[in-house]
Amino acid sequence: MRHFLKFLGALCILCGIAQADERPVATYSIVAFDPATGDLGVAVQSKFFGVGSVVPWAKAGVGVVATQSYANTTYGPEGLKLMADGHAPENVLKKLIETDPARDLRQVGMVDAQGRAASFTGKRCNAWAGHKTGDHYAAQGNLLAGKAVVTDMAAAFEKARKQPNSQLADWLIAAVTAAEAAGGDKRGKQSAALLVVRDKGGYAGLNDRFIDIRVDDHKTPVKELARLLELHKKFYPRAHRNKPVRQPND
Repeated sequence: MRHFLKFLGALCILCGIAQADERPVATYSIVAFDPATGDLGVAVQSKFFGVGSVVPWAKAGVGVVATQSYANTTYGPEGLKLMADGHAPENVLKKLIETDPARDLRQVGMVDAQGRAASFTGKRCNAWAGHKTGDHYAAQGNLLAGKAVVTDMAAAFEKARKQPNSQLADWLIAAVTAAEAAGGDKRGKQSAALLVVRDKGGYAGLNDRFIDIRVDDHKTPVKELARLLELHKKFYPRAHRNKPVRQPND
């Protein structure tokens, strides 16, 4: 009887999560770090309303997190807290996942302010689901048109960061643009978000939200996100022109 009650309790937890979220945040995202400036950022797109309110989490000088699929939003603040305490993203993921009864439904990508990257795809995430980590970035997605969505996203990011006079936001936009061209979310598209944090990079230097752009409901959210980034550059030209220079010991 005791074993049955434990099983029933676990089942109720899983069902409660599914009922609370209803729809999985089936999406693709990329989290990344720019070692030249110290900027950290994330870009995401999904057939989900207001994906920017769920997936992206970041803190300057600490790290960046994308939590998706049947997203556990506590992974954002808890992940940042653990990275701030010095834990590497790989160990942070292990700590968060091992205590989560619904871990098989989760997908998470993380990068810290040292450029260390890690990603996790639960075995019950909707296919196609998977991830790819590289030098200073992690790309991941679930319920995608196919593996190419993630591989093309990663390849586009790597190519974009080699371009002169570009920045992290440009690389992230290039990445999600390539992901969408490869088929993106198999259900379609609806919302997108771009978040880049920089120490004192926000309005009047009073916070770290250098770029925080959200497209909550649009026929072509990635294209709209790219348009808004260009508008951001025109509205805040000095911030884009005067990039910080990260010292080797930062």
